[in-house]
Amino acid sequence: MVLGLQHFDDRVGDENGGPRLDSDAGEELMLVERGVAIALGSRPPESPGTLYITSRRVIWLSDTDKGKGYAVDFLSVCLHAVSRDPEAYSLPCIYTQIETEDGENEESESSDTESHGDLELSNVTEMRLIPSDPGQLDTLFGIFCQCAELNPEPQEEEEENSWFFGNEEMADDGSDSEWQLSENHASPIGYANGDHDLACTVHELRINDQRFEDAEEVESASRNGHQFSG
Repeated sequence: MVLGLQHFDDRVGDENGGPRLDSDAGEELMLVERGVAIALGSRPPESPGTLYITSRRVIWLSDTDKGKGYAVDFLSVCLHAVSRDPEAYSLPCIYTQIETEDGENEESESSDTESHGDLELSNVTEMRLIPSDPGQLDTLFGIFCQCAELNPEPQEEEEENSWFFGNEEMADDGSDSEWQLSENHASPIGYANGDHDLACTVHELRINDQRFEDAEEVESASRNGHQFSG
């Protein structure tokens, strides 16, 4: 998946058709709202178009320029909210923040291109959707929330390496910690980067050394006992 806002003009059928969805990936159309203007970053709103919200993306298609359209994956929408405060924005809208590949904002990266009337979409970090009927804002917001739940952020895989300190964690079940240290190779103390065999060997050597010391003490005591009895 590519982060950020993307150009979109893949319509079904003729120029008046809706967006082509990725049905193989299970993408479904959730809502269609006509008469929605769009404002990207600090730029003024564009002429109204049609908003398509799918189970994976937000797609806006222009009604006047059939070759113009934008799409953004819900995984790239890091914030969405209803904006009705005229001090924040002049028109009631759905305000969204968009995560980009490089994390830079449009003002710092695309000031030169904007001066020529173009816009680098990959740098756009804010998008406002302005319905002609402000009464639809709550409906739009509800659909945004629903689709955001369908597209949770991917969780980073848990690290396979585990670290344990002390014997408390190793003996929570009340079993003999010495046995776990020498026999449980699956969760050895100090396991890191696959060197678990070395860690096990070190602990087994320490345990065996202790056993040898105990054996020597017993043997020494036995010899002393024999000498005393003689």
